[in-house]
Amino acid sequence: MPKVRTALAKALAPLHAFGASTAGRVRAYGSPVARRVAPVLTARWTRLALVIVIGLGAGYLGLLGGGRYVTPVGPTDVQLTLHPSLHGGTTLKLPPLGSLRLDTHEGPVSLEARITDLRPDQAKKLIEDDTELDRLTDHIADQLRHGLLQLLIRAVLIALAASFVASLLLFRSPRRALLGLTSSAVGLVALTLLTWATFNPQSVAEPRYTGLLANAPQIVGDARSIVERFSAYRAQLARLVGNISELYTTTSTLPTYEPDPSTIRVLHVSDIHLNPAAWNVIKSVSTQFKVDLIVDSGDLMDHGSKPEDKFADSISDLKVPYVYVRGNHDSKGSQKAVGRQKNAIVLDGDTREVKGLRIYGLGDPRFTPDKSTRDDFLGADQLYAEGLRHAEKLRASGTVPDLVVTHDPTEGEAFSGITPLALAGHTHTRSTKLLPTGTRLFVQGSTGGAGLRGLEHEQPTPIELSVLYFSRASHRLQGWDDLRLGGLGLTSAQIERHLEPEPGRAVKPRPPASSPPASPTSPFPSQFPSDWPSRSPSPTGSPSSPRPRTTEPR
Repeated sequence: MPKVRTALAKALAPLHAFGASTAGRVRAYGSPVARRVAPVLTARWTRLALVIVIGLGAGYLGLLGGGRYVTPVGPTDVQLTLHPSLHGGTTLKLPPLGSLRLDTHEGPVSLEARITDLRPDQAKKLIEDDTELDRLTDHIADQLRHGLLQLLIRAVLIALAASFVASLLLFRSPRRALLGLTSSAVGLVALTLLTWATFNPQSVAEPRYTGLLANAPQIVGDARSIVERFSAYRAQLARLVGNISELYTTTSTLPTYEPDPSTIRVLHVSDIHLNPAAWNVIKSVSTQFKVDLIVDSGDLMDHGSKPEDKFADSISDLKVPYVYVRGNHDSKGSQKAVGRQKNAIVLDGDTREVKGLRIYGLGDPRFTPDKSTRDDFLGADQLYAEGLRHAEKLRASGTVPDLVVTHDPTEGEAFSGITPLALAGHTHTRSTKLLPTGTRLFVQGSTGGAGLRGLEHEQPTPIELSVLYFSRASHRLQGWDDLRLGGLGLTSAQIERHLEPEPGRAVKPRPPASSPPASPTSPFPSQFPSDWPSRSPSPTGSPSSPRPRTTEPR
């Protein structure tokens, strides 16, 4: 101990010397400014503030240094660790599979729980003895509670001791050491109150999974062709999705629904863009999450050509209803190719009931597979006007769909106030927002990683799709799981759960316009919408303000 005390005293001596001699060094300059600064540096309140800062800093470092404890949890050993953080939270690490992130609390300290060891004998006993497995839940809860209590007691004691010792060695005064200890104790109480005030039990229902298939065998070989390599990648990606989704559904439950027949599960995909790897992912997710139907909001193809029609044949392998609306990269021939699949339901201005949900779908009026088409830069005002025209027809029919599917979100926004949920794609970026009428607009990313366009940037465009959970009784959205996979060539995966804040909220009809949106002077052909008017008609006859243009990433 004397050696340790001597070493600490030497380490902290510069700080002590600085505090003791600063005033003398300042006075040595002899300037009026120095004479005014010297009393401030030697004032009682300055020394008091320095003691408090040292006590808080040493206590925080002691809290982190002592915040480490290994506790048995079932057949595993779990290491609990406190880490510095700007946003708090809790991380559950399951090597080598990945980690679960929970936004449990705010504050400068986060908690990490990492599985460090597995006892095979106890694991085997649990598998073979059903009675032991039934008692495991309560047993694990008690073990975790005990481990967290031991962690906190250990961390707090070391934090208090660190603040006392640091203050004593620096200031060489028992009274100031007690003051440093008190400041550390007050800081710990403030941290406890902040954690308690910001504690979010709902975070357990909204975890984020992140994993990396780091130990996978090499999927390429010197003698393999590019086709064989891509096939192996597709299979590997499907296995990754299956593994992480199984882990996710096992470790996470959604409290607002039960995974039984009272729930309708819808898989939302979009912008596959002729990427065959998407079919493996879709099939894996639909199997693991036991979805009832799949909704595709368009751009299944890339150029809408006849040779691409064969790509739609994989739809029949999915074994669940496949609801599809045409995108701007899909031709009418693409739409017919999808319609030939026995489980496909093509919607283009009509409503169908599928697995208990009333779904209205509207195909994109454009056909813009590449830059050579004349309507590639068509403004969003025409799309919005076209959406309003169909929305008014739907309202007049008296049909209230449970969800509306369009390709472009600008067109989908025109159905605000008519349906609780509108699904779209087109932007290759996932987003969602609640419109003033109570309608939620949900925009899906690219389930095909934007096809070959996904390789135009430094990082490949991620593969995104979502599982939506509906109540079978009310047909309202209860929550959704967002899945994100690394783009072409990558094998990372992330799942994030969201809950609908107000599933039963009222959807207010949008006030009707003084006159319904006028149809263009010419019909909307699939190839030449450049003849449309540049502005949607204004009720007063004056030019309407243009809406922002919607262009697809290329």
